[in-house]
Amino acid sequence: MARSVREDRTGGSVDRFLALLQDRLPFWLSILHDLSHRVGKGRVADNLLPVARAGIDYYMEVQGAALPAFTSPDVTVRFRAAVRDTGLGPSTEVAPLAAYLAAEQRLGRVGPEVDPEASARLLIAGCFHHAYIEMFVGADAGPSRAAGAVEIVRELRLEPVHA
Repeated sequence: MARSVREDRTGGSVDRFLALLQDRLPFWLSILHDLSHRVGKGRVADNLLPVARAGIDYYMEVQGAALPAFTSPDVTVRFRAAVRDTGLGPSTEVAPLAAYLAAEQRLGRVGPEVDPEASARLLIAGCFHHAYIEMFVGADAGPSRAAGAVEIVRELRLEPVHA
C-alpha cells in the first residue's frame, strides 16, 4: 500500500486511470449520446441493449485500473480532485441516457411513472456490477455479458403498462 501511494505521487495509479479514461470514455460517451438519434425509432429496450452491453465491456476495461486509486485516503482524495477537475464524473454518463429516456417518455414509449435519471443510473449500475462480478469472481459466476445486458434492460421495466 505504501508503494502505491509513493508511486502515485510521481504520476502512478491515478494518472494511469485518468489516461485510460481519456482513451476509453469518449467511445463510451459516444454510444450514450448516439441514443438521441434513436428517439422514436425501434423498441426502447432494443435501443438500450447495445448500450448495456457496451457498458459492461467499458467497465470491464476501466475498473481494474480504478482500484489502485482507492488504496489510501490520500490517493482517493487526489483521484476525486482529478475527476472533479477533468469533469469525468458520473453525470457525464447519466445525462445522455436520462435525456434519451425522457425523450422517449414524452413520446409515450417509456412509462409515465419512470424516473429517467434514476433509470439511467440503474442501467449504468447494472453494467458496473456485472463487470465487477465477472472481474472478481469470474465469467462463469453469472450470466454472459449478452444475457446480463438483456436482464439489466428488461428489469428496468421502462415500457408503459397497457391495461
